[in-house]
Amino acid sequence: MNAPEQRPPLPPFTAETAAQKVRLAEDGWNSRDPDRVALAYTPDTVWRNRAEFPVGRAQARAFLQRKWARELDYRLIKELWAFAGNRIAVRFAYEWHDDGGHWFRSYGNENWEFDAAGLMARRFASINDLPIQDADRQFHWPLGRRPDDHPGLSDLGL
Repeated sequence: MNAPEQRPPLPPFTAETAAQKVRLAEDGWNSRDPDRVALAYTPDTVWRNRAEFPVGRAQARAFLQRKWARELDYRLIKELWAFAGNRIAVRFAYEWHDDGGHWFRSYGNENWEFDAAGLMARRFASINDLPIQDADRQFHWPLGRRPDDHPGLSDLGL
């Protein structure tokens, strides 16, 4: 049985376990549950996300609460870019709309560093937002986990 603070797969990562870690992170973020998502990070996690720099789970949780209150109908796809040891690089895109009904596709890259228990200690994200029309949306699954048969970023040409 895993210790409560352990999040497999654990580093050092292989191609298979890095891809699993990326999908688990995608699934977590697609839940839009700040309490659940925050548990994947170390208690003293350090983030850079656009112009915000949360430190610790409480600040990460508060960040996520604000994010998902603003970014409505959020749907995310992550894709493994590279990995080595306890680090993973990811590219991602997500679609969302604001409270005025304006749709966006946000593109970005993340660099992750994990502790020995598989918790993310550092998360550095660079993100750009592209306004899109409703007709340009490509992420149409029901809210929550992306179905296994839904195309990934490369398959969608993103």
